[in-house]
Amino acid sequence: MYKILKTEGNAKRGQLETVHGTIQTPVFMNVGTAAAIKGAVSTEDLNNIKCQVELSNTYHLHLRPGDEVVKKLGGLHKFMVWDKPILTDSGGFQVFSLTTLRKIKEEGVYFNSHIDGRKIFMGPEESMQIQSNLASTIAMAFDECPPSLADRKYIESSVERTTRWLERCIKKMNELNSLEDTINKNQLLFGINQGGTFKDIRIEHAKRISEFDLPGYAIGGLAVGETHEKMYETIENVVPYLPKNKPTYLMGVGTPANILEAVDRGVDFFDCVLPARNGRHANVYTNKGKLNLLNAKYELDDTPIDNECNCPTCRKYSKAYIRHLFKAKEMLAMRLCVIHNLYYFNNMMEEIRTSLDEGKFSEYKKMRLEGFLENDAK
Repeated sequence: MYKILKTEGNAKRGQLETVHGTIQTPVFMNVGTAAAIKGAVSTEDLNNIKCQVELSNTYHLHLRPGDEVVKKLGGLHKFMVWDKPILTDSGGFQVFSLTTLRKIKEEGVYFNSHIDGRKIFMGPEESMQIQSNLASTIAMAFDECPPSLADRKYIESSVERTTRWLERCIKKMNELNSLEDTINKNQLLFGINQGGTFKDIRIEHAKRISEFDLPGYAIGGLAVGETHEKMYETIENVVPYLPKNKPTYLMGVGTPANILEAVDRGVDFFDCVLPARNGRHANVYTNKGKLNLLNAKYELDDTPIDNECNCPTCRKYSKAYIRHLFKAKEMLAMRLCVIHNLYYFNNMMEEIRTSLDEGKFSEYKKMRLEGFLENDAK
């Protein structure tokens, strides 16, 4: 199912075979929270910008349109017209992000909907049922993502509960995959490592969940307030204790520099809202760092965002035109920038894979990081 094709230091070049196609890793998953990329980007666009995996949000799709509605319409792939792999998160991150709207108990989490305030309950079994209804390629285990600066006692009890929840997720997914009316009977389950920034808790939890021999493992609870240095240190601590012959997914990360550093430490899968969110606010990525297209200096700039870029936006449109669109509050501005940013991330991952194939990743990483730093110094 997962095969390592090449290694360079701790960096892995691999591929994961799924029922919806083979994923070449390292890979960046494009975030379509409510089964759509924010910024008016279609699944047809995703095909044109080298997207391999689309990621959707269990909690949000459960609220709207409802996972049972998606199931009746043939599952998420058919619903959003996407025939490549989809990963659904479990709703666990909302346990972290909706602090004022939820209550955590052993059985699961009680929410108030952020849309209309109605009461919702989600536990491991409910999360697996929702994700099975969505029929994603990869489902994530239901976990609690504790605040990175929570005290040791809280983190310990939270991690123990996450392990108990994982056992319940496995049992429920096995049951769902055996049912006649399940759309995707080959749905994969990834477990999630937690533990804040406590090295011993992280390592012990990595060892424990590795015993379940799941198709893949994620490192959760990072990029939630800790420093980049602490995040890299945590990755270095955890990765050696997760199965090397399974893909490793760093959840919610990150910037191009974060991705390069994490690949170097053995990570395969990434996702982040940054490229789409920044694009919607006129911030675009280039090999020389980020640009803000609202700057007055681009008013008469008839060059593309990045002369080296081959995305649909850079092939046709100038910085001056896109800046005008933002000033005129035209939706096309967001669309063009989100397309560029997602292409930039997907293309960077392709370059990373090529550099690993050729045994030149360390050179590639050095070149890219120096380019970012050079721009920051200006």
